[in-house]
Amino acid sequence: MSTAFAHLFTPLQIRGKRLKNRIMSSGHDTSMPTDNLVNEQLIAYHQARAEGGVGLIVLQVAGVHDSARYTSHVLMATDDACIEGYRRLAETCHAHGTVVLSQIFHPGREIMESSDGLLAVAYSASAVPNERFRVMPRELDQGMIDEIVAGYAAAARRLHQAGVDGVEVVASHGYLPAQFINPRVNRRSDGYNGDLEHRLRFVREVIAAVRASTDEHFIIGLRISADERDAEGLSEDESLGAVKALQGQLDYVHIVAGTSASLGGAVHIVPPMAIEAAYLAREAGTFKASLDIPLFVTGRINQPQEAELILARGQADVCGMTRALICDPQMPNKTDSGRAEDVRACIACNQACIGHFHKGLPISCIQHPETGRERQFGQLQPATLRKKVMVVGGGPAGMKAAAVAAARGHQVTLYEAAAQLGGQVLLAQLLPRRSEFGGASTNLQREMQLAGVEVVRNTRVDRALVAREQPDAVIVATGAAPYWPAFERGGELQVVDAWQVLREQVQVGRSVMVMDWRCDWIGPGIAERLTRAGHQVQLAVNGTHCGESLPLYVRDQMAGELHKLGIPITPYARLYGCDDSSVYLQHTASGEAMIFEGIDTLVLCHGHHPVDTLAGEIQDLAAVHRIGDCLAARTAEEAIYEGLKVAASL
Repeated sequence: MSTAFAHLFTPLQIRGKRLKNRIMSSGHDTSMPTDNLVNEQLIAYHQARAEGGVGLIVLQVAGVHDSARYTSHVLMATDDACIEGYRRLAETCHAHGTVVLSQIFHPGREIMESSDGLLAVAYSASAVPNERFRVMPRELDQGMIDEIVAGYAAAARRLHQAGVDGVEVVASHGYLPAQFINPRVNRRSDGYNGDLEHRLRFVREVIAAVRASTDEHFIIGLRISADERDAEGLSEDESLGAVKALQGQLDYVHIVAGTSASLGGAVHIVPPMAIEAAYLAREAGTFKASLDIPLFVTGRINQPQEAELILARGQADVCGMTRALICDPQMPNKTDSGRAEDVRACIACNQACIGHFHKGLPISCIQHPETGRERQFGQLQPATLRKKVMVVGGGPAGMKAAAVAAARGHQVTLYEAAAQLGGQVLLAQLLPRRSEFGGASTNLQREMQLAGVEVVRNTRVDRALVAREQPDAVIVATGAAPYWPAFERGGELQVVDAWQVLREQVQVGRSVMVMDWRCDWIGPGIAERLTRAGHQVQLAVNGTHCGESLPLYVRDQMAGELHKLGIPITPYARLYGCDDSSVYLQHTASGEAMIFEGIDTLVLCHGHHPVDTLAGEIQDLAAVHRIGDCLAARTAEEAIYEGLKVAASL
């Protein structure tokens, strides 16, 4: 065991089960199940983390009642047909010494979608609407309360029968148990409302029913938001009071933050990189000091050093490191064996994990596209024939391709025209609250180093160099450049692009219009950066709203920051032209003109176009593969995935 992480790798006993370390993969939806059942893809996903050394896996929510279907792809534990899949999953993880729990769940009024596109009938403690999904629920009557409580018990029985080690009752993020606990949502006039003890009645009935349907060895925990981060949500004092009262029925308490009920509260379901790392440590310490049972905490604990510090301070007993494990399933093993510097650190971009979930797609990771594709890329085969491979371009695509190709046994040299590796990552990290994005470059460089890639900087590859080196394959990853659209331009108004601003190649005027075609984080980031530098900035977006193409929690956190700064935002905007001091836009729905006067500088954030001249020149010299932006300008996710895919095929 690594002495630098002595607390992280100290075992913990919970109701007779031994956690070999204090690292937890907390419950998170994967969008992998089919027919609401465990399948081979989900088993392979969790197997990778069990093999990687995680001590505890808490499986994603299992619905306990037909009215608990909050998405079309939720796992359901309402029928014995679920048992066999859970058994295979539990046995697979147990083989690696990992304890396995499952969340059991009812969302109440927090219904995202249905399986057939029709609006679902939602139920809650009271008929108090949900703001975020605009759901008006029915108040549960006694008969249905009894039915749902029995559903929790039956789900736990099935999971117990499948060999799962325990369950976690989900009272976090404003879901049904929290709706009973919250006095601003629970407005009942019966025995389920009143003082705290009456508002805990539903949760107590659930826990008691779960215990009665299992046995004395079965773990029962509770997940709750330490603070729902919303004016109508549970406060820290209310949540703390609830768990102090309930702890006699529980084996542990697991705290998170936020609520699904509001846009601002939902940001904390999967906090983006704008949120401070390990930001719930203080709350964890408060809860830990008030409880006699183990305290688990999850909240952007991205690196083992952060988890070790929380544990060493006595602020928690177990740390949820879910996205850290999505990004690097081998993180526990690497850390325990003294290789913490080899851990691929999560950058909390949210793009392929929760971002995929919100699109109804299986989760992955932009840095580790093997995640979610374990059955295809989990065990890369050594190359049958060692080839000489040239990789041209040191951005994310090229670095991933080089690392994977070299790890498979090829002789790989990567060429970068500039002095520094990273490509557009070097620009992305310069935007407000995006500095962590630079970790993607750091991580990929470490992967290349470990795989034995030779790196040649300050060298632009041309036909002569390829002819001289005589490679068997050339992977072209030459990236992209800013795209400037055609538009009517008269007068002397300064027009620049985002790259020029970030590289400080231009002196921007006082009054600035940022024109955002991509509806991602570049335009808003430029607007915020310039506003904080003292410029008067307006933002126009070619979409229905700012951040339209971003993962929801990234978008909403960013929108909150722009609002605080007072940056005016004009949606439905298409650039038409400019003159000496005016910018002319066209409303994309009405077609009418929108004129903005008194502008000194127009900043274009119009995406990128491929830089692709080399590939065509060397087709006769070697097998040529285009990847990333030089193939089609998109995002880091596609670039890194294509690097993996091409290198795996060589």
